[in-house]
Amino acid sequence: MQKDYYKILGVSKNASEEEIKKAYHRLAHQYHPDKAGGDEKKFKEISEAYQILSNKEKRVQYDRFGQVFSEGGGGGGRPAYGWEDFGPDVFWQGGGFEPSGDWGDLFESIFENLGVSPRRTYTHGSDIEIKQEIDLKDVLKGLKLHLSFSTYVPCADCQGQGYDKTRGFSSCSTCGGRGKIRENRQTFFGNFSQVKICPQCQGLGQIPNKVCSICSGKGRIKGEKEVVVDVAPGIENGQVIKIKGAGEAGERKSPAGDLYVVIKVRPHPLFERKGADLFTIKEIKLSDLLLRKEIFCFDLNDDKFNVQIPAGFNVREKLRIPGQGLPAFGSFGRGDLYLSFNLKLPKKLSPKAKKIIEELEDEWDSA
Repeated sequence: MQKDYYKILGVSKNASEEEIKKAYHRLAHQYHPDKAGGDEKKFKEISEAYQILSNKEKRVQYDRFGQVFSEGGGGGGRPAYGWEDFGPDVFWQGGGFEPSGDWGDLFESIFENLGVSPRRTYTHGSDIEIKQEIDLKDVLKGLKLHLSFSTYVPCADCQGQGYDKTRGFSSCSTCGGRGKIRENRQTFFGNFSQVKICPQCQGLGQIPNKVCSICSGKGRIKGEKEVVVDVAPGIENGQVIKIKGAGEAGERKSPAGDLYVVIKVRPHPLFERKGADLFTIKEIKLSDLLLRKEIFCFDLNDDKFNVQIPAGFNVREKLRIPGQGLPAFGSFGRGDLYLSFNLKLPKKLSPKAKKIIEELEDEWDSA
């Protein structure tokens, strides 16, 4: 007896694709055999109806002839869930979902004809982070850091290939040379079949005839890596320098990870940094201040320079020395140096010194 698929799903013959889909989801949820009150026979009947009516070509055949002549029609009992519902290469089978043909072979042959190689799944090299301390003086001129660290490096014996390419390849017996295998899983909703990359050949479809004995076919081994890092003048504390491809080596010439160098600037015993400006304290005598003598200072580079305190200068303020700070990162300018003064007073005054100060006090009072 011919089945009325429209009646099974409870929709009219003019129902839209969306209406058919909604009806199927509602009924499939209601009659699923794993649910309380489920009906396996009814569920299969609903799935069969949905497979036919959700496929435009099959629906046209069914409407015209009352049956479907293409593969997977009528009595197949295969619901029409496909990639749009579960993602690529995933199907429900065994009274559930499965492909009506080997789509993997079809797409693989198309891509191979276009010159696209099968996908590989070799391990990408990991990123590496290194914290490196430098002195404040290094910020002034910049420097080259010579770093050495332990990580995976390309195997020198096989040049990172993982095998002897002169010995050729054999077809992978696990996947039959396809590079992919089908994996079945039992779930609450039924049996799922998923196409995965072959773990034996990593998607290549071939196995090297001679695997490198040094790296066991990985193409990388543990070793020491040396990297030279340019630190620009004016670099900030905590700034990160990225060196692309200088991290961990990948398997079998897969891309290497990146190296991230975190710069930590050590505190200086005399200078405090704020951006490109430097701040320091200079101890002076009261006489130097009163007589406006030139005082000598040392900059961050240990070079000596002289400073004369301006007339009427407030000793509680900072004296700005233009251009004696740090380079401004990313530009050609330099910051400033700010001097704070600490007055050094004598522990004991002689009678002569005391008299002179008293005379000065009278002079200040009359000024």
